[in-house]
Amino acid sequence: MAGDTTKPTESAIVGSTVTGHHLLHIDGYSHTKDRLPNGCYMDSRPFTVGGHLWRIGYYPNGDVADASAYMAVYPSIDENVIVAVKAFAKFSLFFNGEPTPPAFVHTTEPFVFSRKGIGYGFSKYAERELMEGSIVDDKFTIRCDVGVSTELRAEDRPPSDFAAVVPPSDLHRHLGDLLDSKHGADVTFQVGGEAFRAHRYVLAARSPVFRAELFGAMREATAAAAASSSDSEAIRVDDMEAPVFSALLRFVYTDALPAPGGADDGQAAGGGSDSEEAAMAQHLLVAADRYDLKRLKLLCEDKLRRHIDAASAASMLALAEQHHCRGLKEACLVFLSSPANLHAAMGSDGFEHLSRSCPGVIKELISKLVPRCD
Repeated sequence: MAGDTTKPTESAIVGSTVTGHHLLHIDGYSHTKDRLPNGCYMDSRPFTVGGHLWRIGYYPNGDVADASAYMAVYPSIDENVIVAVKAFAKFSLFFNGEPTPPAFVHTTEPFVFSRKGIGYGFSKYAERELMEGSIVDDKFTIRCDVGVSTELRAEDRPPSDFAAVVPPSDLHRHLGDLLDSKHGADVTFQVGGEAFRAHRYVLAARSPVFRAELFGAMREATAAAAASSSDSEAIRVDDMEAPVFSALLRFVYTDALPAPGGADDGQAAGGGSDSEEAAMAQHLLVAADRYDLKRLKLLCEDKLRRHIDAASAASMLALAEQHHCRGLKEACLVFLSSPANLHAAMGSDGFEHLSRSCPGVIKELISKLVPRCD
């Protein structure tokens, strides 16, 4: 059904980091320093973050000779690795429950842990002399935050609360209803014995000719034409039939060609013969040219191109020439450049009219038929 919308669905490709932390309490720091010389360490108990087992390697006297004045810390993965794990670690120290001094907060770059026991951390994590000045009761706490990158995955998502279904624009329907209701209409046109009520600003916004007639240079002439009519308030439109002006107004408000049979939803509808549809398109094209409605003119031109035949080609060619419709003109010339089509068209009333009104076009047609000799 026209206008129906499908409820949106959503999915996501997710890459995330799972984080967790472990607190390693060092009770009796001085004893650990005495028992674990440079290069020696002791592991924490294992802990789990991101589905993997980890340990913290604690080196109170550093892990290498040139770092013996520092405490070193290294997180390591404590399981047999099948698929390498990418992770980072952040270390901080707590002394007697006090916030960590900035000098003791360090974060590693992400590292790929590819086998059990491999560690990646800080050889010179904390200068021991500086650290020992903050230790209370020979104890402190090392906090290790581990962030593990998860595997990429695709997953379904429920529609977001903010993912509103936006319906197609129905501005044309509202403006069409405004034309039908005549609510607020402030101008009347007298066409072929019928009166049409409309809205000046809508007309002026859509057509430069209406704008000039109602608000610009042509306003005085329009007022004089209204004064000369039986209804001094109405603007008389000559040389146009009422159904054509009605269709023109409908396009101005809805930006769509009225469908045959009176339907007005911008869609094709049944109810009119091909000849009636073509005749209305010709009259509307003339009206569109008169009021400088370029889109309407092109729509009519496109519709007429589908109705070119031997009976109508000549009259359509004359129409195209008089109203500067290049596409329609070329289509007619192509059709008539066939000798069989031309012979059939020459018997139509339209061909006689074409010969009298547009002799230059006849010359163009002949040039297409006669081979050139260079």
